[in-house]
Amino acid sequence: MIEKTLGKIYIGLILVFMYTPILVLIALSFNDSRSRVVWGGFTLKWYRTLFDNSSIMSAFGTTAALAFVSAAVASLIGLFAAIGIYSMKKRSVKVMLFFTNIPLLNADIVTGIALMLWFVRFFPLGFVSVLTAHITFNIPYVILCILPKLETMDIRQFEAARDLGASTAYAFTKVILPDLLPGILAGFFMAVTMSMDDFVITYFTKGPGVNTLSTLIYGEIRKGIKPEMYALSSVLFLLVLIILIIANKTDTVKEN
Repeated sequence: MIEKTLGKIYIGLILVFMYTPILVLIALSFNDSRSRVVWGGFTLKWYRTLFDNSSIMSAFGTTAALAFVSAAVASLIGLFAAIGIYSMKKRSVKVMLFFTNIPLLNADIVTGIALMLWFVRFFPLGFVSVLTAHITFNIPYVILCILPKLETMDIRQFEAARDLGASTAYAFTKVILPDLLPGILAGFFMAVTMSMDDFVITYFTKGPGVNTLSTLIYGEIRKGIKPEMYALSSVLFLLVLIILIIANKTDTVKEN
């Protein structure tokens, strides 16, 4: 009993340390005063200022386009890559997983500079280069989300569908794809979150005139933090929270 109580207290303290700064940030986004220590009353003016700011809205549109397009492409590529890895022999699977994990463990600055040098060699930096970079670093996350679903899937259902006369494409669509859908959605939402969060790789691969929220916030911080940034960060936190809730609800419904 004491161990369970201490365990709950420990988990509670971890959650407090994790989310207290975010709650303070959200509170400051409603503070009528520009001060971070003086409460000037409740207001929504920073949110109005945020949505009236054309540069922020443009950066938000670019960020959303990058996140969802790169996640969709990475999910498609990652799906077939995961199926290919799953069909290999055990030794080959270990080798492929080793190379899949390298981008996850590699420092972002190394990946960013390497991609920048590659893009500069073949075509100018711009939206396409950033999109390609986001697709590249999202693919491993998708693969690692789909592989566990492949390992728990009953491949005999696919073979039975083929024996009953179904084409490979039809059997894949009706048998394999529904079982993999939770993993695909998890990988997609993970890719969206990682793309929206990325700064380093985006900073090195974007061209002039291309700004995402992360690069915009970085530029604003050097000039001084504005209250609109608190509102922007709060909106981003809410969006990520909604994405995670949808992802978890979808996974739960699919399992039931």
